Amino acid sequence: MTTTTKPATPVTATRGRRPGSGALALRQGRLEITQFLRSRESVVFTMGFPIIMILIFASIFDGTIGGGVKFTQYFITGMIATGLMTVSFQNLGIWIPIERDRGVLKRYRGTPMPKWVWFAGKVIMVVAIGIAETVLLLAVAVALFDLDLPGTAAKWFTFGWVAVLGVTACTLCGIAISSLARTARSGSAVVTPVALVLQFISGVFFVFTDLPTWMQQVAAVFPLKWMCQGLRSVFLPESFGAQEPGGSFELGRVAVVLALWCVIGVVLCLTTFRWTTKRDG
Repeated sequence: MTTTTKPATPVTATRGRRPGSGALALRQGRLEITQFLRSRESVVFTMGFPIIMILIFASIFDGTIGGGVKFTQYFITGMIATGLMTVSFQNLGIWIPIERDRGVLKRYRGTPMPKWVWFAGKVIMVVAIGIAETVLLLAVAVALFDLDLPGTAAKWFTFGWVAVLGVTACTLCGIAISSLARTARSGSAVVTPVALVLQFISGVFFVFTDLPTWMQQVAAVFPLKWMCQGLRSVFLPESFGAQEPGGSFELGRVAVVLALWCVIGVVLCLTTFRWTTKRDG
């Protein structure tokens, strides 16, 4: 009895075309978003913390701060900026050391995948979660605290470029500061105090002009203060600009400082980022 065997199918016939760089970046971004959503702690802290703080502070402080502006309106603009900083700077600064300590980054480095695809995946995740968080915050603020959405295209445009520059600067700084953490456990200890201090001195929890002068000067060095100021120009009346330290919202200076921090962030990433821990060499 004779048997016949099917000829082996050529490997080239079963393989699909290799995905391009853009497709790889999108796949990596989807993977990063999935990993983020699977971490309940990250989701609750990143998405829920700003809303919880709004509810708490709105219940405690219910007065006006001048110009007919309620403190809750002022505070909400700061929390939107804080939410963008949390999902970018704080989230990356904590999770990248965990991935580095577990050897995830080392394995990525050893694959044929271009290194920039990994960074692109992080950016896609930050943008997607940042948009979702901002929409959620605005929905809560409009529904519960009578926040007026921007009524002109110019204000929406301002909101867009402030958010883009702010998230870009915070993302780059988050990647850079992740190298300061020696182990996975130390990431939170390194990043969280920095984020909290910036929130207290940048006009998030308190009216910025009520803070000591030296504190205002320190805050003016970092991006969060300018993100808050730029967003106040979007959601608060034009007349409130007179109560800012410079006598106006200074949108030109906001753009320059945030753009400068984007450049600084790139330099820091290029000079400090590590794929492996020190014990791996």
